[in-house]
Amino acid sequence: MDTPLDDAGPTPERLRKAAQFFTVAGRSRSSRKITMLDDALGKAWMRQTISAQEYSALRRYALHWVAGGLQGSLGSVDLNRIYAFDPSSMTGLARSEAQLDHKRTYYAAKQAIGFRPSFVADQIACFGRGLQETGASLGMRSPYRAREKAAELLGDAGHRLGVFFDALR
Repeated sequence: MDTPLDDAGPTPERLRKAAQFFTVAGRSRSSRKITMLDDALGKAWMRQTISAQEYSALRRYALHWVAGGLQGSLGSVDLNRIYAFDPSSMTGLARSEAQLDHKRTYYAAKQAIGFRPSFVADQIACFGRGLQETGASLGMRSPYRAREKAAELLGDAGHRLGVFFDALR
C-alpha cells in the first residue's frame, strides 16, 4: 500500500500557536521550507536576545548533546519496570565511535565556557526551559531580573561556544 506524501507543512492551527516564531523560505509549494522557532532558544533569537552566530553555536552545542546520547531514553512504559536494571542496554556507555566523539565535544565545550554559562546553555538549548525559569533557578526573584540574567548568560555562552567551535576547525 502506498503511503501518501506529507508535504503540506504545518497546519494553520500550528502556525497560529507558533505566532511569529517561524521563518518561511521559498515561494512555491515545492520549494517552501518552514522552520519552526517556537522553542526557548528560537524565541531568544527571534526576539534578538542573542545574535545569529550565538544561536548557531548554541544549536551546535545542543546537537552534540543529543547526538552524544545524553538526552536519555524512554526506557519502558511499564510502571513495574521503572527501576529495573537492564545490563544489556549499556546505560551511560557510548554505542558507537561517532556518539563518543559527540560526547567528548559536548563535554569539552561545556568545560571551555564555564559553569554558569554552561548551566544556562544546558537549560535553554538542551532542555528547552524558558529564560525566566532558568533565571529563577539562578536565584533571581524578580521575573524581569531572572529573564535579564539568563539572557546575559545565554549570550555569553553563545559567544564563548562560537569561539570554541571556531578553534576546532
